[in-house]
Amino acid sequence: MTPHDPPPLSDDALRWQLRALRRDVPPARDLWPDLAARLAATPQVAPAPVQRHRRVAPFALAASVLLAVTMTWQLQRAPQGDAVIQREAAAMTRDYTGVLAQMDAQAKASPEYAPALQALDQSAAEIRHAIATDPQARFLLEQLRRTYARRLALTQRAVMT
Repeated sequence: MTPHDPPPLSDDALRWQLRALRRDVPPARDLWPDLAARLAATPQVAPAPVQRHRRVAPFALAASVLLAVTMTWQLQRAPQGDAVIQREAAAMTRDYTGVLAQMDAQAKASPEYAPALQALDQSAAEIRHAIATDPQARFLLEQLRRTYARRLALTQRAVMT
């Protein structure tokens, strides 16, 4: 609540305010005859008949066949998902290993970071093993990326101290 809000009403006060609200009053006379007369006076336009576009059907059929053929062709030539994830994980590991190898020599001077660095390395190894076990799990690739990013950030912090 803000200081500008009104104080909350009690149940009785709320009931009295609700009773004071305007109530619906039925009309004094029947309004339907006037409405019916006005509706009868307006010109009625029949809706246009729905035309079937027979000329479009062959093109729609051709587009469907083309889509089916293209999808089949694309699925046949697409590499398997497991190989893609495993290749991405291997490339990511190779890149981070190269960068970390250069920085690890400097980070050895900070032994207080060693347990955390070893834990991150162990986590990365477990994630790589999980990717090898379940190559369809795309979320593992993102988890591996986050683990390597944390490892790199911690190594940079160790080098700076």
